[in-house]
Amino acid sequence: MKKIAVFLIIVLAAVIIAAAGLIYFSVKMNEAPAGMPVQTVFRVNRGDTADVIAENLYEQQLIRSSIFFEFYVRLRQTGGSMKSGLYRIDQGASAIQIHDILLRGAEELYKVAVPPGLTSTEIAGIMQNNGITGKDAFIAAVKEQNAEGMLFPDTYSFPKDYPADKTVEYMVDTFKDSISTVFPDFNELSEDEVKQKIIMASIIEREYRQADEAPRIASVFYNRIEQNMYLGSCATVVYVITEELGREHPDKLLYRDLEIKSPFNTYINKGLPPGPICNPGLVALNAAFNPENTDYLYFLLEDPETGKHFFSKNLAEHNRSYELYIKGK
Repeated sequence: MKKIAVFLIIVLAAVIIAAAGLIYFSVKMNEAPAGMPVQTVFRVNRGDTADVIAENLYEQQLIRSSIFFEFYVRLRQTGGSMKSGLYRIDQGASAIQIHDILLRGAEELYKVAVPPGLTSTEIAGIMQNNGITGKDAFIAAVKEQNAEGMLFPDTYSFPKDYPADKTVEYMVDTFKDSISTVFPDFNELSEDEVKQKIIMASIIEREYRQADEAPRIASVFYNRIEQNMYLGSCATVVYVITEELGREHPDKLLYRDLEIKSPFNTYINKGLPPGPICNPGLVALNAAFNPENTDYLYFLLEDPETGKHFFSKNLAEHNRSYELYIKGK
């Protein structure tokens, strides 16, 4: 009996020591690391798993142990609840506090709404007006990253005074995440193919009024390119007037406007312009990647109030619609 009692005491002591060691390890690993930055904006990408998040936190010196963080996530069963986005993490935050921040979402950051169809200059103004980043720095970052047309329209959460290059990079990554929903094979396209689709989407964005007509408008432009016709997009002329000439947005275009010399003017240059004329949203991107299969070569705004267009297959039909819907009013 004595031997059994001694054995049980030894086992109990071992359990207590192990438990104490585990508690010490947990407390220690939960503490903020010694070299933790004063303030960090941590990023969780869409689709990041708990182990990826843990490793990224560890690499940025925000936690002491990726293993402890993963263990805690599994213990709480919160692996699928951490939201993608940007998070402000202050020096001294424990691993468990960081875990809870990622569960809450980016609520401590500032929401910035970026509507579709804006140029990079216009988006830069929004960022500056909201105190996110400077306008000039933002425009420079767009040029450096060749990101025109890829600043995805969305409602973002950013910290104040965020680096311009990081702001642009995040918007571009959001674009790449979103485009895969309308064209899953996006990553298999060449850089030039992607660029052409984005340019087309940017024109469609400025031309369509009703979402269901966007793929039909796309078909018109693709058909005109195939037949070596001018695209004849008024939106490209407006871009020349506002972005290249620095004038106010015109109420209506005059015939002389259609003759302005610019590589972006699709009334005097065949094919697509050399770059996007705006940053398109998902409707226009979907249309550019998935156009309707039609024989239409023309479209004309039939009802300014509803945004409905009349589509025609030849010039004679288009001219008749012009007489009916434009001259007839």
